[in-house]
Amino acid sequence: MRQVVLGKDLRVSAMGLGCMGFSHACGLPTEEGEAVKAIRAAYDAGYTFFDTAECYIGTNADGTPSLNEELVGKALKEVRGNVVIATKFGVKHEGVRLHMDSRPEVIRRSVEGSLKRLNTDHIDLYYQHRIDPNVPAEEVASVMAELIKEGKITHWGISETDEEYLRRAHAVCSVTAIQNRYSMMYRSYERLFPVLEELKVGFVAFSPLANGVLSAAYNAESKFNEAGDYRANMPQFQPQAYAENAQLFGLLQELAERHHATPAQISLAWMMNKQPHVVPIPGSRKIARIRENARAAEIKMTKEEVTRIDEALSVVKMSGVFGGHR
Repeated sequence: MRQVVLGKDLRVSAMGLGCMGFSHACGLPTEEGEAVKAIRAAYDAGYTFFDTAECYIGTNADGTPSLNEELVGKALKEVRGNVVIATKFGVKHEGVRLHMDSRPEVIRRSVEGSLKRLNTDHIDLYYQHRIDPNVPAEEVASVMAELIKEGKITHWGISETDEEYLRRAHAVCSVTAIQNRYSMMYRSYERLFPVLEELKVGFVAFSPLANGVLSAAYNAESKFNEAGDYRANMPQFQPQAYAENAQLFGLLQELAERHHATPAQISLAWMMNKQPHVVPIPGSRKIARIRENARAAEIKMTKEEVTRIDEALSVVKMSGVFGGHR
């Protein structure tokens, strides 16, 4: 897979693998051996960028915890020098709500825990998972500068940031990338593109397939009955949403046929061709889907085609879409 640069010098595959679903938010965690096998298959397919977080924790069928960072660490141990691992601090899940805590002492405990679980001596990209309204951006950035100086992390970023917070943080310690929700169904953060270009900050897009609905793998009969599967309550997966999104799905199918691709590949290729600093991190637990997504990095679209797609997306009817827990 081709490589791109986030920020000043963080070289990653044009698309990364979001590893959350192996442990968290998609029903029962994947069996450890199968998860490790899938992550290694992604590496073999050309992925060098892997995303996890300290709060991605699920409960296995036997009641034991599934720690996503541990899975990622085990899977990538033998190829650690060839990959970029991103993880996150500052969030705890409390049911469907998030508790944010980015106090310096909490960050320091978090980084030590993540280093241990990932079985590594440094973290390549360390994100503040969500903005903590009680801790100034400058204070968080100062801790990041200290961690970089100590060699515990090499780059840092912010997830779900706005322009003001990004500028304040970046002025203290250069931000390499932001990680915000972005897909054909959720384009709110396109307003940050000019700021990112100005500051030389990359955009890592999570949920680039709108939690999977743009993959054409689901329909009105699809059920998400396992405990802990957040998709059951997402608006884009409700039975009526498939009819509401018929025009969108039709547009994707038309584009897929034109490019001899799949709807998922088109959804990913659109954003990769739109801006050079956009790196999607779709999550999948299936090796075939991981390989399918990888091929999206090979699809070329002209600026004119991307503009036409943007114009169509601005007028096509869509259902509501999950915008994240706060």
